[in-house]
Amino acid sequence: MTAEAEVLEELHRLRARVPRLTGALAAGVDGLVLAHDTPGVEAEGIAALTAASLGVALRMADATGRGDLRELLVRGTHGYVATYAAGPFAVLTLLADDQVSVGRLHLEGRRSGARIGELVADVLTPVEPPAPDRRQPRPSARQQRLPTRPVPPQSAS
Repeated sequence: MTAEAEVLEELHRLRARVPRLTGALAAGVDGLVLAHDTPGVEAEGIAALTAASLGVALRMADATGRGDLRELLVRGTHGYVATYAAGPFAVLTLLADDQVSVGRLHLEGRRSGARIGELVADVLTPVEPPAPDRRQPRPSARQQRLPTRPVPPQSAS
């Protein structure tokens, strides 16, 4: 199974766990869609808006000394848009109607964000081959001994 398929499967499981959730989208922090389950909503537009709002939210958190961004919640008259950090490379954006349990939304959004972050990091983090052992062979104990005084030359008699 590819990372995209695994992320999409996580979005489907999330929608099954959270009643009143109307859409779920995983995107890179650059605004490109990774996977989505957003019926009736243009995923690319939401991903681009997520990236833009993420930039503003990051600056707001930094300017106010609140630390790294964890989540962003927007409440409209017809529901919620919640964005959660999904590792260093991705974000999870959830759409929910106005009757959603916000506590449940946060609980499940944070869990799925962490899972998606792991899936994306596994793909984007290059696996480097082990570095060759560049250590020189250690000298034996006999080679390490140094004379404490010069040895006088022997005369041929």
